[in-house]
Amino acid sequence: MIKTYKVMLLPNNKQKTKLFQCAGVARWAYNFALAQEQENDKQGGKFLGDDHIRKRLTQLKKTKEYAWLNQYSNNITKQAIKDATTAYQNFFEGRAEFPQFKTKKRTRPSFYQDTAKIKITHTHVKLEKLTTSRKKNKQKLNWIRLAERGKIPYGKHVKYTDPRVVFDGLHWFLTIGVEEGEVKHEAYTEGMGVDLGVKNLATVSNGRTFKNINQMPKVKKLEKSIKQLQRKLSRKYEMNKIQTKGGEYRYRKTKNIKKLELLVLKKRRRLKNIRLNYTHQITATLVKAKPAYVVMEHLNTSGMLKNNKLSKAIQEQTFHEFKRQMTYKCAWRGIKFVVADRFYPSSKMCSNCGHVKEKLSLSERTYRCEACGMEMDRDLNASINLKNYAKSMV
Repeated sequence: MIKTYKVMLLPNNKQKTKLFQCAGVARWAYNFALAQEQENDKQGGKFLGDDHIRKRLTQLKKTKEYAWLNQYSNNITKQAIKDATTAYQNFFEGRAEFPQFKTKKRTRPSFYQDTAKIKITHTHVKLEKLTTSRKKNKQKLNWIRLAERGKIPYGKHVKYTDPRVVFDGLHWFLTIGVEEGEVKHEAYTEGMGVDLGVKNLATVSNGRTFKNINQMPKVKKLEKSIKQLQRKLSRKYEMNKIQTKGGEYRYRKTKNIKKLELLVLKKRRRLKNIRLNYTHQITATLVKAKPAYVVMEHLNTSGMLKNNKLSKAIQEQTFHEFKRQMTYKCAWRGIKFVVADRFYPSSKMCSNCGHVKEKLSLSERTYRCEACGMEMDRDLNASINLKNYAKSMV
């Protein structure tokens, strides 16, 4: 199996400049390939493969106008063209929407590195062709320090897949896949069902509950701080509004506005990381219990978001991220992960006698069975039903 690692990079100023340039080359190559596909389609031609577009790019590199492309790694443009042709093909085969051209403002800077050229040590990573000079003192520019030492496996027998260097608005990161063997436990406990909700993020069939972190004081305080900064930023934009000769308004971005935007970005990132870290802690706790299987329901999140009163709370809970983490963490440890059918009545069914209610409103937090008279917490009852779902499938 392939395990993905994500580590923050600590580049110096010269290395930061080179990384942004490499990301710009990847963006240019993606747009070039997309333009070639669209122009070819208008003329009634057949789909162009990435090898055909790369040949056209090779001819462009020989001209003076595009000779600057030779200063950067060939693998950056090669993978960007492949990504563009794949996106174009996915649209016509009905798997994705029509691909859009990448822009400098809206596109996240990123580029590909060749698995054969990238080198990783305990403290550094060597990227390909950040400098064209072969002198030893210049070659130091290729080596970028890692923020976490020894996190990524390295050595002769380690095989890497799809290395990408990505900028998230604040820091540069290296994401890379490593082929590793599957870990299996000798002894497993009984299976478990996990019910996700708004009041509590997760309720487990063994009776354990994990609270909604968005109701905690530190998260609420951080959200309030972000709102105040956004209002302050909006007022500063209005203060620096300029009317042009044509009668249109243009906003001048001052240094203070840039400082505020950076502060808002940092606080948003902190809030996102708090939620992500909390989800990782819960999923790790569940998997470390070594259950024989884990059952979760297939939530219709898009339908749930139509409820205006609960849409914000549902978005903040990040159900999809919780399910994604459980999927790959169970795969790491050899635990069977089961997704219950969307129409399985886990909330309406009695976990004691199997009676199914016709109606169950959201305000009913305690499940009361009309057949056997059992009373239980609504979410705990649903999690027990999910646990029993896997037994019924055997």
